[in-house]
Amino acid sequence: MPQVSVIMGSRSDLDAMKEACQVLEKFGLDFEARVMSAHRTPEAVAQYVEGLEDRGVKAVICGAGGAAHLAGVVASHTILPVIGVPMKSTLNGLDSLLATVQMPRGIPVATTAIGGSGAYNAALLAVQMVSLSDPELREAFRKFRQEQTHKVEKAAEVEAQEWA
Repeated sequence: MPQVSVIMGSRSDLDAMKEACQVLEKFGLDFEARVMSAHRTPEAVAQYVEGLEDRGVKAVICGAGGAAHLAGVVASHTILPVIGVPMKSTLNGLDSLLATVQMPRGIPVATTAIGGSGAYNAALLAVQMVSLSDPELREAFRKFRQEQTHKVEKAAEVEAQEWA
């Protein structure tokens, strides 16, 4: 049973959104990925999203470019947390970022950076959300953060040796 849903506005978003899927796999989270358009398939989006909570999904990651309304449309159909990932588009992703982050009061969408880095962080946010009710996942996330710290410290040691 999926705990996270990854939705992208078009197939062209797949390269960036793979980053989110890889993080979810790394943490052993079940997820499902779909391509759906807020503008071209609005009824399908609404029907799919309205069934997520009953199927045990705990967070939704939405990647979209251009007008980037997907995350907002998804958020309007669920009380689940929605994380928007702006995709590179006509204005190098700035249009997508602004469209995703400018949600009306009362319909929140967490927004990450543009593209693959944003998708990666969106998945980490989803892991954190799900880990609130999963002690094993919380511990795995804690270990991940410690490993990140260790890598930076190790790199700094090497750098310091090179300068000596």
